[in-house]
Amino acid sequence: MAITIKIRENGPYFVEGEFRLVDAQGNEVPIKKAALCRCGGSTTKPFCDGTHSKIGFQGAIAAVESAEKKDS
Repeated sequence: MAITIKIRENGPYFVEGEFRLVDAQGNEVPIKKAALCRCGGSTTKPFCDGTHSKIGFQGAIAAVESAEKKDS
């Protein structure tokens, strides 16, 4: 099964599929789907806790290509 990442308008990333989530200590977190914070305000990072709606987070729903390309 492929990994799917969906962006919720002004909300989190929804990740579904076969993936591994590993914490900073290298421990695998047993999970099959996740809502990941993109507002930076969650108290349960990396997971979304709904703070985006309380702080008025506004985020692009589509990827925006950078105007500058970095040289490799």
